Amino acid sequence: MVRLAEVIAALDAAYPPRLAESWDSVGLVAGDPAEEVSRVLFAVDATAAVVDEAIDWRAQALVVHHPLLLRGVDTVAADTPKGALLHRLIRSGCALFSAHTNADSADPGVSDALAHAIGLTVLGPIDPKPIAAQDEWEILVPRTHVEQMMTALFVAGAGAVGNYRDSAWRSSGIGQFRPVEGAKPAVGTVGELHRVDEDRIEVVAPPSRRAEILEALRAAHPYEEPAYHVTERAKLPSSLGIGRVGELAVPETLREFTARVTKGLPATTWGVRAAGDPDRLIRTVAVCGGAGDSYLSTVARLGVDAYVTSDLRHHPADEHLRAGGPALVDAAHWATEFPWCAQAEAVVRAAHPTLETRVSTIRTDPWTVGAADC
Repeated sequence: MVRLAEVIAALDAAYPPRLAESWDSVGLVAGDPAEEVSRVLFAVDATAAVVDEAIDWRAQALVVHHPLLLRGVDTVAADTPKGALLHRLIRSGCALFSAHTNADSADPGVSDALAHAIGLTVLGPIDPKPIAAQDEWEILVPRTHVEQMMTALFVAGAGAVGNYRDSAWRSSGIGQFRPVEGAKPAVGTVGELHRVDEDRIEVVAPPSRRAEILEALRAAHPYEEPAYHVTERAKLPSSLGIGRVGELAVPETLREFTARVTKGLPATTWGVRAAGDPDRLIRTVAVCGGAGDSYLSTVARLGVDAYVTSDLRHHPADEHLRAGGPALVDAAHWATEFPWCAQAEAVVRAAHPTLETRVSTIRTDPWTVGAADC
């Protein structure tokens, strides 16, 4: 038996909600986390046709990339377009869950799936998210109280490094101090220099835990005035972030590379189009699943040969090329994000192999008529 909450836990581990942009809306939209799940459908959008498929297949969960309720709403009445979809899902016992910009910035995420679909070896993100700043605490404590101090620090939230807990560094030395008038020393005598065997404890902790750690430090330390120092580590780039930079095993012309992208992505009326010299050699490529014209200046600074994304506009693209930026390859928004569905399915299958899962092949790209159809 697999509960919806367990499916959500697997998706949240792969696509942490904390990575979502502040304006985004991700996570469980409808459904009971305690309910049992046996079938999960994956899609880019929760359109009427996709909801039909989920209900007809008797899925208990529909996982999508684009949030159904992204902007503020004051009604989900059944006579509204979005409300009608939610009512149908709820009546059929099918939950709705979305992973949007958190899936864009995850490692691996949406742009990794896009890069792999067109045969790129991923090197890193276009716009890395910094690793969250950490405090480094250095505390000097008598050797007799080291274990007591470390336990207090760990309970207060210090010592977590990735998947490790209770992490610390200890070094030994001799501390000295001279209590003066007004002091009430735990050891030593007022006016006399005192030396004691001490250890220096070093731990890291999130800045949000400073008050709790300082309180725990003072409570566990035997001295009236504990000696400690706090340093905030600089933010460093990580493998998380929007977009990816990758490279081809062998350079090819823009004309050949455009054909590669066309072959690697699902067909759409929009198709795939490129801007730049057709004979330009392409080796390094930036990709961004979904609308990516806000990163034109970023990829230009990266010095890549081409940029694959969607929803490029006339004037920004023209100005980018005239400024000497990389060649542009523009595909349909839905097509650039569709490869993520298989990635998300693999995440859930790895965590819960007994589940039945499938990726919807319904094309939710809104464009339906092209020149070839006329």
